[in-house]
Amino acid sequence: MKEKLLDFKNKTSHFHPDSGLQFLWNMFQLGLLFFPVIPAIGMVLLGLSALGTWWKKYRQIISQPLTWGFAILTVLLVIVSSFGYYRTEAYLGLGNLIPQFIFFTGISALIQTPAQLRRISWILVITSVPVVIFGLIQILLGWGTVGEVQSFLGLAIAPTGNPPSRMSANFMYANILAAYLTVVFILNLGLLIENLPQKRTTQSPFPSPQSLFLGLSLLGNSLALLLTNSRNGWAIAVFAALTFAVYLGWRWLVFLVGAISGIVLLSAFAPSPIREPFRKIVPYFIWGRLSDEMFSDRPIALLRSTQWKFALSLTQQRPLTGWGLRNFSPLYISKYSSEQMPIWLGHPHNLFLMFAAEIGIPATILLCSLVGWVIFKAFLLIRDWSDTLADKLIFFSHLVAFFGCILFNTADVTMFDLRVNALGWLLLAGIWGVVSSHRSNI
Repeated sequence: MKEKLLDFKNKTSHFHPDSGLQFLWNMFQLGLLFFPVIPAIGMVLLGLSALGTWWKKYRQIISQPLTWGFAILTVLLVIVSSFGYYRTEAYLGLGNLIPQFIFFTGISALIQTPAQLRRISWILVITSVPVVIFGLIQILLGWGTVGEVQSFLGLAIAPTGNPPSRMSANFMYANILAAYLTVVFILNLGLLIENLPQKRTTQSPFPSPQSLFLGLSLLGNSLALLLTNSRNGWAIAVFAALTFAVYLGWRWLVFLVGAISGIVLLSAFAPSPIREPFRKIVPYFIWGRLSDEMFSDRPIALLRSTQWKFALSLTQQRPLTGWGLRNFSPLYISKYSSEQMPIWLGHPHNLFLMFAAEIGIPATILLCSLVGWVIFKAFLLIRDWSDTLADKLIFFSHLVAFFGCILFNTADVTMFDLRVNALGWLLLAGIWGVVSSHRSNI
């Protein structure tokens, strides 16, 4: 009998393999349901589930070298913060990292199986539906919300988007929404691929309800991602599609995605007159955005190249301690802003350059090494995978989604948004939880 890729009732079971963690797992799922739409409630529940897991699995968590690595990094971050140019900002910046270390180590002990990863994928895809609806109403009808309550709940929606005419839904900026959507897009794609074989194993000529929902949600997420006008998001979506195509050996999809991408790139970057025929095919808002011709009068201070050079300059001046977390922005503004041309910039649009400038090279290397170790062990697990192909696909989709987060942060910085920052650490925690569980079962 052929194995079904998806047994919805069993493989997405809400039961935790450790009955002692069932209540915390239920709390985690409830928090994840609230998380994209009402982050204040969602983050509280997710945080409590992580702290509860720490309470129950304290000895297991502190016995892991990775936990001690993050503990050493925490101490190092506190030390370098004392050398910050603006110390108050540096200490406040610790709030974007240290709580996430605690969250990561707790959740990685709570998530132990691919079935739990599948459950997470389904919840994130389902809860993306209202986010996409908010965004479409925002763009098509110019509808928005006002007030501190809406902002606190995460329902602060700017009419026509932020910036205007770019979908941001209930996120603070279009690029932040794009970062969220890329993760959901990848997980959605993984679930859809997993469900596709169901059509061939049944006599019905119609796709299953799960496949139909996943297809429609993928279409909605793709449309929303397009309307964010985020070059970063578009590139990562293409990267994800190609990655799945190569992983599955679908050469036709590799050719199709490659051909479409080639046409788009030629329309944006090919010299005239080669580009002209392609620009008749590709909409202006795509090639104009990719080539930046849409914003050809952008001030020099707002160019990524200028920001990256300044970050490298800061790193050269203080390579060991950095200038302190959250210090890049005030330092950059003091150099480039003036009464004639005031500017505001929150980050240098590259997470790794920002860390090197703000916390120094040693701390940056340690952080990247800890994350890199998790990824390395995840690749080893995929290579030696002994469970079902369906579980391997789900694990792979979470790994691709996390890579999407990393790639997004090479041209942007998302850690200042609570939801996207926590989502990245959640993906990493799920990956490490499954890796650790498999190691303990060997």
